[in-house]
Amino acid sequence: MANINGDSAKQRTFDAIVIGSGISGGWAAKELTGHGLKTLVLERGGDVKHNVDYPTASKNQWEFDHRGQLPLEVRKANPIVSKCYAFYEGTEHFFVKDQEHPYVQEKPFDWIRGYQVGGKSLLWARQTQRWSDFDFDGPARDGFAVDWPIRYADLAPWYSYVEKFAGISGNKDGIPQLPDGEFLPPHELNCVESHFQGQVAKKYKDRQVIIGRAAHITKPQPIHLEQGRAQCQHRTLCERGCPFGGYFSSNASTLPWAAKTGLMTLRPHSVVHSIIYDEQKGKATGVRVIDANTKEEMEYYANIIFVNAAALNTNLILLNSTSSRFPNGLGNDNGIMGKYVAFHNYRARVSAEYDGHLDTTTEGRRPNSPYIPRFRNVYKQETDFLRGYAAGFNASRVSNSSRDGMGVSLKESLHNPQLGGWRVGSHMMGETIPKETNYVALDSSNKDPFGIPQLKISIDYDDNDEKMVKDYIEQMTEMFTNAGFTNIQARDSKQAPGLDIHEMGGVRMGHDPKTSLLNKWNQLHACKNVFVTDGACMTSTATQNPSLTYMALAARAVDYAVKELKKQNV
Repeated sequence: MANINGDSAKQRTFDAIVIGSGISGGWAAKELTGHGLKTLVLERGGDVKHNVDYPTASKNQWEFDHRGQLPLEVRKANPIVSKCYAFYEGTEHFFVKDQEHPYVQEKPFDWIRGYQVGGKSLLWARQTQRWSDFDFDGPARDGFAVDWPIRYADLAPWYSYVEKFAGISGNKDGIPQLPDGEFLPPHELNCVESHFQGQVAKKYKDRQVIIGRAAHITKPQPIHLEQGRAQCQHRTLCERGCPFGGYFSSNASTLPWAAKTGLMTLRPHSVVHSIIYDEQKGKATGVRVIDANTKEEMEYYANIIFVNAAALNTNLILLNSTSSRFPNGLGNDNGIMGKYVAFHNYRARVSAEYDGHLDTTTEGRRPNSPYIPRFRNVYKQETDFLRGYAAGFNASRVSNSSRDGMGVSLKESLHNPQLGGWRVGSHMMGETIPKETNYVALDSSNKDPFGIPQLKISIDYDDNDEKMVKDYIEQMTEMFTNAGFTNIQARDSKQAPGLDIHEMGGVRMGHDPKTSLLNKWNQLHACKNVFVTDGACMTSTATQNPSLTYMALAARAVDYAVKELKKQNV
């Protein structure tokens, strides 16, 4: 990967600039360089080279100073990020600490970020589900947000394109609201998960339990071997970085692929201040950058710019990109930039026990779990809340070790744990409704360490979300009961939005420039050479994990942008 030296405008001029190197930015870089464009990738964090900069990837638990746990002083200093399930001694170097990039919480919001080359693609949960027209039709059908300017048919070939390259495992389940994809062999359900699957199929015609569709290589294809990636080893240490490239990340896949073209220049430690707009040319001409180490300000120039800084940071950059033409942010003629932000509701969980299959247990690990696609309000409105929820599910058999005794007897007890019963659990993934009152904005009275206004976040649940939590608990409790599970317990964590790490919107797609900011090609209505293909572009959230859709949107938008560039339309 090239490094930038010197200060001449020529050295700082490229065909394209990509802001952000995470899941969508990596795809934009891969596609732009693949089309022959000299591309600069800007990343505000440090460099992370695949299989070089994964310092804890192969560490055993006893090799950590605190056996994997976070010291009390770290948790006290980081009350926000410490809430994240993946933040521990083996991964803390991949997370933004609370004081590194402060923000203003007008309402409680736990903003989880990863500032490094690869972004959160090193940390994500790797669940990859396609959207369907039940999702793209949702806003128009149910009367919220604005109509999506695309439908499933527009994105289907791009889903296939990115799935083949990334490597997605799963079954062809034939579920209308969860379209099948280009799958590698699936992971397996264990016996209790299969039991639950059978009981649900027997008692509910509209509900399915399937193995999750996950970005793990279960059987490498030639395209994966060409990337230098190998079969997933089921280590389930994914969030530390995978030396085998067994799961998809920008670091293991798209960025090295872009680099080998010789057309990508990667500049880490580059905090993007704003996008430069030339009023005479009527388009963006480049990006203002602050070097994270030296605080030096510099500018880079390009014909097209892809903004992939992750949803809320993309909003921040565009809102901060002001000019006489755009005093309220680049492309923000209608004043809605930063508004209609939504997320996924992960508040509720249900757990239980099962006393069957006590002659069986599991062996080994599996970086995946069963999934229950949305079944509420799919074909028609049938509840007192809009939209619906998907759910995760898992079953495992616990081991118990007696800690009684001393010396030899204690050692023997610890080395010979006794199998207990089966425990099952589920968590909800609820679709929230984008609302004008859920927004982000710049707080000019508070600046970050680089002198950039801090982001003010005002996002909350509403009555629709509360009703959905209640319904999920009721329906999952009923499904557990019908499956013969006992000691069923439900919990509403009341957690603030943010820990789902699926924030979306603020720069939404739509047909009308009066009510949206991006067209069907993820192109700013008012600035045709700027594209947004990360979570900020989302008009609604659906219930599926969104990363696969970001990838497909990015590849599709680059294809369009390059064609328009050749026609000199951007």
